[in-house]
This record gives sequence, structure tokens and C-alpha cells, in this order.
Amino acid sequence: MKRLLALLATLALFASARAEVETYKIDPVHSSIGYNLRHILSKFTSSFTKVSGDITIDRENLEKSSVTAAIDVAALTTDNEGRDKHIKSPDFFDTARFPTATFKSKSFKKTGETTFDITGDLTIKDVTKEVVLKANLLGFAPGMRPGTFLTGWEATTTIKKSEFGLAGPAMLQKALGDDVALTINIEAGFNKG
Repeated sequence: MKRLLALLATLALFASARAEVETYKIDPVHSSIGYNLRHILSKFTSSFTKVSGDITIDRENLEKSSVTAAIDVAALTTDNEGRDKHIKSPDFFDTARFPTATFKSKSFKKTGETTFDITGDLTIKDVTKEVVLKANLLGFAPGMRPGTFLTGWEATTTIKKSEFGLAGPAMLQKALGDDVALTINIEAGFNKG
């Protein structure tokens, strides 16, 4: 009888622990945000190498989850020093005045077994617009350190750069496309200890 009670207590403890809301910290080392943009005929890709934030997850009802993220725009790289400097200049991101872009979710809507539409506010420079991330939950797994757990997500969306004050100088507006396709890969960690 004592063994049964101990087992039931352990199961109840496990169930209550699973039902708790968990806050995962975005791991900047294992996360990335890339984008591609048309230049005349072809597209070039770039990435933001520093992203931080939190993903708050209710595993019993994933639609109650939320995410906030900050992107260090000054950490943008296109693998071309001259182009990087121009993109960070007042012609585009103006990173001296606006070093950070942010995203704050407003809703998670389940669209499939592991897919969600995450609607939220994206702020670039001094402009905030609602965007929808087409997200896929890659899963949950134990971390490498005892008591740590990981979650992985990937998401895509397309924004219009002109809507965020990123159209650039008139001479480049015809050469550069307006649609910017974003690809987001996130690994985040939670420590129960």
C-alpha cells in the first residue's frame, strides 16, 4: 500500500509539474533569423546573429503560449562589409538610432498537429505592424545539463520593407524588392532547478 501511495504521489507531482507554465529563454548561440530580398533579378540572403527573448509555454494548451523577442539589428550580416554598413546606415535600419527590433505575440492559433499562426506586433525603427508567423513546433527534449529542457521552433513570414521605413534611397527602390522573406530558427532552454 505504501508503494502504491508513493507511486501515486510521484505521478501527481509529475502531472502538476507538466501542467505548469514554463518560460524558455531563447538561446542566441543556437538561434538565427535570416532574410532574403530581391536585388534586380536574383535574391541575396542576410542574417541577424543576435536574438534574445522568452517563450512562455503551456504544454497542456499550447494556444495559451506567448513569445517576446529582441533582435540586435546592429548584428546584421550580409557577408559583405560595404553592404552591411549601408544597410545599417540611416538609408535603411539606422542602427545608431534604432539598434533593436522587437516582436511581441498576441495569439497562438493551432493550424495543424505541430503548426501555429503566431500573431504579434513587430517593431522596426519606430514603426509597429501586426504580422503573422507561420510556426512549426519542432518539439521538446532534455538539455545537456541536468534539470534543463529545450524547445525548438521554426517560423516564416514575409513583410514589406517600405511599411517599416526601410525602402531606402530612391535610386535603389526599383533595384530592390519590397517583399522581405524572414526565416526564424529558435532553440530555447528552461531550467527546472
